[in-house]
Amino acid sequence: MKLDLRAPAKINWFLSVIRKRGDGYHDISSVMQCVSLFDRISLEHSASLELRTDMDLPAEQNLVYRAAALLKEWAGYGGGAVISLTKNIPSAAGLGGGSSDAATTLLGLNRLWELNLPVAVLSELAGRIGSDVPFFIRGPLAFAEGRGERLTPLSLQDPESPVWLLLVKPPLSVSTAWAYGRYVPKLTKKVIDIKLFCLSLAGKDFVSLRQMVFNDLEEAVSGRYPVIAEIKEALLRSGAAVASMSGSGPTVFGVFGNRDEAVTASGRMGGHWCSVVSTLTAAVHQTGQEEAP
Repeated sequence: MKLDLRAPAKINWFLSVIRKRGDGYHDISSVMQCVSLFDRISLEHSASLELRTDMDLPAEQNLVYRAAALLKEWAGYGGGAVISLTKNIPSAAGLGGGSSDAATTLLGLNRLWELNLPVAVLSELAGRIGSDVPFFIRGPLAFAEGRGERLTPLSLQDPESPVWLLLVKPPLSVSTAWAYGRYVPKLTKKVIDIKLFCLSLAGKDFVSLRQMVFNDLEEAVSGRYPVIAEIKEALLRSGAAVASMSGSGPTVFGVFGNRDEAVTASGRMGGHWCSVVSTLTAAVHQTGQEEAP
């Protein structure tokens, strides 16, 4: 048996940093959304665990290997798997690629090894690997609290109508820990009505969305890397209804009315890495993220 899986990227529609915790992490509130940019993961039975990838990182430090090793130990599974990882999502980009790879590995090995573990157990294991990993177990759209591991899945009234976005990443990487370390708390916090947000997103009410899409880390990260603010302005000049940095950056996304507008805008981004994507529906996410034939 061989499984070919897709691990989707994500954006943060908004990211509010609430406070620094005693364990060094930060409490946040955010709405996270899976989008149609995918890493590829294949899984095959083997006597031991083996990770095949062209990433310049020791296997034991890769979140995919860590997820597989954790699941094998927790379940007491005697066998292993050959895991092949093909990266398309840029690393350290604010798009959650490593977290998605880890979550997809947990979901896939649960099937390959016929463990039949419920989502709740997989989510708990995912939280041991990283703050964003549980989201990719429960996506494609969720309100996240705590470190990001406390999730409330969200649904839209018109889930078959995707929103088109252009992702733009300058040639630099941003450490999540570094970005949070530079954050300066604000005296007043922006509070988002989640029900209103979902209604605005489902109805593609971009005027209302513009008031609700923000990222508390953007100011600090842009202060060190002005190109992020430049990309954001370029997206807005190119017709984006909304633009914001995703996660800890440096990727910036712009929201467009249709795919053609996003494609046209991609040609105006000065040679930066670009990807035109759409938001994912629950139906796509719940197929087990299998690769299409």
